[in-house]
Amino acid sequence: MKLIIGLGNPGKKYDQTRHNTGFMVMDALAKKLNVSIDTKKFDGLYTKFKYHGEDVILLKPQTYMNESGQSVSQVMKYFKVDSDDVMVVYDDMDMPTGKLRIRLKGSAGGHNGIKSLIAHMHTQEFKRIRVGIDKMKHYDTVDWVLGHFSIPEMQLLLPGIDKAVDAIICWIETDDINKVMNQYNG
Repeated sequence: MKLIIGLGNPGKKYDQTRHNTGFMVMDALAKKLNVSIDTKKFDGLYTKFKYHGEDVILLKPQTYMNESGQSVSQVMKYFKVDSDDVMVVYDDMDMPTGKLRIRLKGSAGGHNGIKSLIAHMHTQEFKRIRVGIDKMKHYDTVDWVLGHFSIPEMQLLLPGIDKAVDAIICWIETDDINKVMNQYNG
C-alpha cells in the first residue's frame, strides 16, 4: 500500500496559493488517475483505490499546514501504512519555481507541515517531493507562501506539477525511489 500526501491549507481562501502546491500536485495526480479525493475522514480528504494491483491512498490533510501530521497519523494507523510507503509533496521556497527535489528522508528544513509530520510519525524517514516556489527577498515569508502565483510563476510551476505527478506514478509502479530520484530530480 502506498500513501501519497499533498500538503496545503483547506478552504477557498488558500486555493492556488504557494503553500498549497502539494494540494495542486494531488489534484493533478487524481485527475490523471481518474479518481476524486473527496471522502471526508481522518481530518482530511482522501481516496483509496487500486493502481496496477497496488493499493494507493491519496490524502489532503484539512487541519491546516501546521497540524498536517494529525491527519497523516490517523490514516497511517487506520490503514496500517508503514512510513517506508509514504510520500509527501510540499512547497519549498528555497528552490526555483517548478523545480523538484526528491529525497528518501530528511529534516523539516523550517517547513511547519513537515515538522508536524515528523512529530506525529515519530520519524524523518519518509519520501518527499519538494516543489520549488522561490522566494522574493523583499516579501515576508508568511505573506509570500500564502500569496497567489503570478501568471509567469504559473508558467514555471505547471511543468513542475506535471513532473511531480509523473514521479509519483513512477514510484507507485516501480517501488524504486532511486530510479525516481535519478529520473526526476533537478
